[in-house]
Amino acid sequence: MKSLICSVVVFLCSVVAVAQTPELKFIADTLVVQADGTYDADPDLATLTFQIFAQDKDIKHAYETATHSMQHIVEIAQQNGLAKDDIRSGVLTVSPIYDGDRKKRARAYYVQGQEVLKVHDFAKIGPILDASVEDGVTDFRSLTYSLADEEAAKKKAVAEAMQRAIGRAATALEQKGQKLGALRYMSLDVKQTYAVAALGAARETLEVYSLRSAPADKAAPPQPPPPQPRKITVSATVQCAFQIQ
Repeated sequence: MKSLICSVVVFLCSVVAVAQTPELKFIADTLVVQADGTYDADPDLATLTFQIFAQDKDIKHAYETATHSMQHIVEIAQQNGLAKDDIRSGVLTVSPIYDGDRKKRARAYYVQGQEVLKVHDFAKIGPILDASVEDGVTDFRSLTYSLADEEAAKKKAVAEAMQRAIGRAATALEQKGQKLGALRYMSLDVKQTYAVAALGAARETLEVYSLRSAPADKAAPPQPPPPQPRKITVSATVQCAFQIQ
């Protein structure tokens, strides 16, 4: 019985040794290189997000008010030349408001929703913001700048990172008279930055654009330009394992 156990142990050790041999050879004949690549581009797409809200004792009246406000945003977008696919209307949700006891009838109803506009012509941002807050039930939430074709920018960042990795690996091997072989392994990580107008800044913009903020006997203040977008940066990091010839 003991001899049988010893035979099994020896056999298992042999299997482990054979399994580990390729890994040792792989490490010995492999060069691992890491490189970064970036691509900067001016944003060509702006995303405007509006919050729709209404509250009333009558649920029907609250819902109609919120619906009218949402339709108002859509009309403004269409008047400024936005395509149908660039206008995204969210679902209106209704929340009852109680006076502490949920068993009793709700004292009011709160209706809210969201409207998202994709703007390609940045000159349209100001007029859209100016007209959107007139009804008093629309809150401008955020302004985000991005790239319409993000994938193309990511490919350029990845290509730069890969070129750097290959160049570094080839240069390192040339010092020893060796050549770069086939790619055995690669990991990739791609990141992108977005230019976002924060909620606090958005609320300040709302105060400026709102016609209600001006005294009744004075004209509304001149329309300020929207925040200027910064360049969008796409970064890529590659880690490559090349065969050494």
